[in-house]
This record gives sequence, structure tokens and C-alpha cells, in this order.
Amino acid sequence: MTKPSLPDLLHAAVSAVGGTERPGQVAMAEAVAEAIDDNSHRLIQAGTGTGKSLGYLVPALAHGERVVVATATLALQRQLVERDLPRTVEALHPQLRRRPQFAMLKGRSNYLCLHRLHEGAPQDEEDGLFDQFEAAAPTSKLGQDLLRMRDWADETETGDRDDLTPGVSDKAWSQISVSSRECLGATKCAYGAECFAEAARERAKLADVVVTNHALLAIDAIEGAPVLPQHEVLIVDEAHELVSRVTGVATGELTPGQVNRAVKRASKLVDEKIADSLQTASETFERVMELALPGRLEQIPEDLGYALMSLRDASRNVISAIGATRDKSVHDEDAVRKQALAAVESIHGVAERITNGSEYDVVWYERHDRFGATLRVAPLSVSGLLREKLFEDRSVVLTSATLKLGGDFNGVAASLGLSPEGVEGDDVPVWRGLDVGSPFDYPKQGILYVAKHLATPGREGTRGDMMDELAELIEAAGGRTLGLFSSMRGAKAAAEELRGRLDNPILLQGEETLGELIKSFAADPKTCLFGTLSLWQGVDVPGPSCQLVVMDRIPFPRPDDPLMSARQKSVEEHGGNGFMAVAATHAALLMAQGAGRLVRASGDRGVVAVLDPRLATARYGSFLRATLPDFWYTTDRNQVRRSLAAIDAAAQADGK
Repeated sequence: MTKPSLPDLLHAAVSAVGGTERPGQVAMAEAVAEAIDDNSHRLIQAGTGTGKSLGYLVPALAHGERVVVATATLALQRQLVERDLPRTVEALHPQLRRRPQFAMLKGRSNYLCLHRLHEGAPQDEEDGLFDQFEAAAPTSKLGQDLLRMRDWADETETGDRDDLTPGVSDKAWSQISVSSRECLGATKCAYGAECFAEAARERAKLADVVVTNHALLAIDAIEGAPVLPQHEVLIVDEAHELVSRVTGVATGELTPGQVNRAVKRASKLVDEKIADSLQTASETFERVMELALPGRLEQIPEDLGYALMSLRDASRNVISAIGATRDKSVHDEDAVRKQALAAVESIHGVAERITNGSEYDVVWYERHDRFGATLRVAPLSVSGLLREKLFEDRSVVLTSATLKLGGDFNGVAASLGLSPEGVEGDDVPVWRGLDVGSPFDYPKQGILYVAKHLATPGREGTRGDMMDELAELIEAAGGRTLGLFSSMRGAKAAAEELRGRLDNPILLQGEETLGELIKSFAADPKTCLFGTLSLWQGVDVPGPSCQLVVMDRIPFPRPDDPLMSARQKSVEEHGGNGFMAVAATHAALLMAQGAGRLVRASGDRGVVAVLDPRLATARYGSFLRATLPDFWYTTDRNQVRRSLAAIDAAAQADGK
């Protein structure tokens, strides 16, 4: 039988989901197939509306080898497993003569733990276990959630937290879940045969396509113990998020509260002398942290160094002793011991890492009004790790709507550990970039307006001229505004000010769940939605409810951000331009994502307004503008008001 052609397969899949084939999607599918066939790598920028999921799924399914698809957001994981994959598999079956299997795999703590559910959670203060269902008042929100989860446990087939609707708080979920370090292991656990996490792993081992998240991909790369099944092809969707997700997984932290909990958990399981040494080390660390001031620690202060060495040594002694202890008064000792070990091992790992003092790590203090001080350690760069672990034994395709920054792929490629495009060598992963464009006509559908007449934003203080400009733009647009702010303080100040000036309802992030806010915003065209980071990337509101996207300023990282400033300094020490490589690249990525909120469908029209004159006047402005969609560009405030009023009038005439 002749092998079915890729265009025929793509046509069948697109027809099955009721879509329209687009040239960009065809070009993407061909590039993915080529990368898989010659075992090379691709960076593919595919704009909103391209249909990139099918652009990579069809060639991946046609190839026949196991594929892992890693995404950043839960929404895309669900879309792939619940909608795109079932339809695509059925559509391709007549030509492929097989039905590829697919499965979703997440970290262990995303699944209900039957042992924790039935036996309870080991408690810090008590011998034995804590029955969370008895302790939480049934009338409280926590108590109601726990009872609902107990009923759900009898009917769920997956045990996956995301299948529980409505959802529950992290605190409630933590009562019935465990981390991989706390897990007893299927062979030692009385519920091992029924374990939801183990069942998910088994399904993944049998699947042709495994859908996972960036965090699990990072754990698989960093920890050395494989979590994902062997695979020949890796597709990373939403790839602009990968570096920050991997950095997050590779970041360690220590807090006095965390150390105290570990002391309580371990004290019943080791002799008094060993427990006392950990208690003393904990108290020393707590005293140091009380005086901690926020900021980077280029050298570890002597008092902190001493406290960390004490913690490291005391926790190592606990880890050695804990395995040999058998305390008859402790109920379900295996679970209690495993949880205590996990807590102490985490402290030992971070204390040892900071004490060893790698030049490739950045260490800093953070301080929170409610929770006090935290000590953090993160890698200066994850590019070496990604280069070594990601691109060695498989073909990798990375795709996103924003991978070209300033007009080329090399900035993102460098962050992933790749050499500039076209550079070849013995140990250099070969990759090519492809921009398949977008089906949208950006110059006709959107305007990029830069408020060049405004004052340059300073670090502090309200911007009266910016507030006036924002109010006038919203009035011209008749509402319909998504306000993207570089800080929560800025978003709150604008919401408070404009609620007093305008008749339009103004929703503010944090006053309701993000899902509810977006639903309310989409439902009423007169409404505005203001917020910060998660709105820059997480809003998909096609149609007339979002016809003005405003950015209050260029979202450079804060000058006092320890990790970003350390990365910038490192680039400069190696002869590069730290500002462009780190700060401008960070801002470009966010601005491209933010501007992408405007045009979500072929009928959308509107304005992206940047209330920061530097986008028009600064030398780096052209780099940032080259990263944004190719909207019609203007700095004429009167022109943009007339355009917004016309767009609003047209929407009203359509009854929207």
C-alpha cells in the first residue's frame, strides 16, 4: 500500500474539525515532517489563527513513532486531548489504517492519592495521622471541598485534579495529594494497584502521543530519573514559555516555616540528639532570615553561610538516621517517614547547593509582608541544560506565535542553548527557523499607536498625562478595552482613577477569578478589563468586546530583579549587550504576546495603544516594534481617536 501523502492527511484532519486549510498550516506541517525525517530541529513561528496544533499533530501521527507534545497551559493540554487528537485520529484512520493512542501525563501531585485520602495526612504536631475530613468543619469551605472530593474519588476514572469541577483551593487539594518525593511507591503502598498516577504513567507508556507540560519536561531533563516514556520526537508548543518554566523547576528556596515543618516531621523518627541539632540549625537560620533585606547576594554573608552549613550537616544526619528508626507509637510509619524524608531532603539539597556556591547560580533574598523572608537560588542560565538534555537523542520542534524577536530567531535560539542559525559543528545541534505568518491581514485589521507626546514613565508616582490619555482612548472606543499593566500597583491605580471618571464598568484582576473576569469582559462590550502578567498572555476574546489593547509602558524587568539583572551583567561580562539580550528581549516577548490579544479572528478590528513614548523615540524601539504584528503604525493621537470611534460605531451598527 502506498504511503498517504501529507497534504491528503492534513486535508482530512482540517475537514474533520470544521476548519479551513491555510498556506501557513501546510508549510508548517511540511517543515515538521522534514525535521522528523532527517532527525533535525525546527523553530516555527505560527501566528494566531494558523491552526498550528494540526500543523504538528498530523505529521507526528503520520510518522508512527512515539511523540511527546509539551505545552505551557492547561487550556491547550485539554484542547489537544479532548478535541484535537480524538478528531484527528478518527479523520486519519481511513488513510493510516491505524488509530494512534494518546494520553495525558502530569506530575504526581496533580493526581488524587488514595493512600492520603483513606489514611489521612501525616501531621506536624501529632503522633499518628490527621483525619482531615473529621477536623474540617463540614460547614466550612474547606470541609465542603474535602467531602466533595471524597465522593468524587469513588467515581473518577483519572483522579486528575483538572477533571474535578468546580475546582478546589490548593490547600484543599494538598490534603489528598502527594509529591513524587512523598510517594511511598506502588510496590510499598496498599493502594498501589489502584493508583491514579501510576495508571497515567502506564497509559503514557502505551500511547503513541503523550501530552504533557513544560514543568514535567523540565523535571525529566533535570532530575535524571526519566518520568516521560522513551520517544523519538518532541514537540514544544507555547515554546516562548519554556525557558521560564525550566528556570522555575530549577529554582530552589528555603524559608524558616518550611524548615520548622521539616523539624516537626522528623523529630519523632530520629533520636533526640540528632533531632536537637536540626532544631538548633533551624533556629539559627530563622534568626538570620529575620534580618534579611531583599536583593541579590553576590557573596554569601558569614552568618548565612554558617546557618546553611549547620542546616546542611544536621539534615544530612537526619536523612541517614531516619531510615533505621522504628517507632511503635507512629501509625502508618512508612507514610510518615516518607513525608519527613521529602521535607528534610529538600532542605539539604538547597542548603548544600548554596553552600557549594556555583558561579552558574544566582542567590537572593525576597521579603513578603505576610510570609516574611525567603532565600532563593536559581540558575544564571538554563541554555546549557536545555542544549544537553533537549536536543541530543530526538528531533525537536519548538513552536509559538512569538519566537522571532526583533526580526529573527537567534535570540530565542540562544536562550535554548542553540548556536545562531546556519552555524554547524561536531557538537552543534542543527536547526532551522520558519515563520509561516498569520492568516490575518494585520495592516488592515489593526493599528499600532504610540503616544509619543506623553512624558517618559518614571519608576514611581502616578502619571497624570497617561491617565488622561487612557480615559480619552476608552471613551473613543466605547469601552471594549483590555488594559495591560506592567505592575499590579499600576493596574489598581488606573482602575481606581477611571472608575471615578468614566461610566464604563472596569474589571480588575484579583477581584474575581480570571475565568469569571474574562467571561464578564467578553459578555459586555462597554466593559474594560485591567490587569497584569497573566492577562498579557491568557486572554482570548475575539469579536467586538476587545477592540482596544492598551499597554501602560514597555514591560522591562524591574531593575532590582536579582535574576534578570544577574543575567544582564553576565552577558556584559562576556562582551555582549546585556540590556538588549535580557531586558529588551524580555519586553519584546511580553509585548508581542500582549499585542496578540487584539486580533483573534479574521473579522476583528482595533488598536494596540502603547502609552510609553520610548517605543517611538528610543534606539531599541525599532527592535521592539519589529517583534509586534505588522499593524499600521501611527503616533497621531487625533487619527487614532477617529479610528476608534469609527470601529465602535461599526460594532454598534452590527448590534454588538
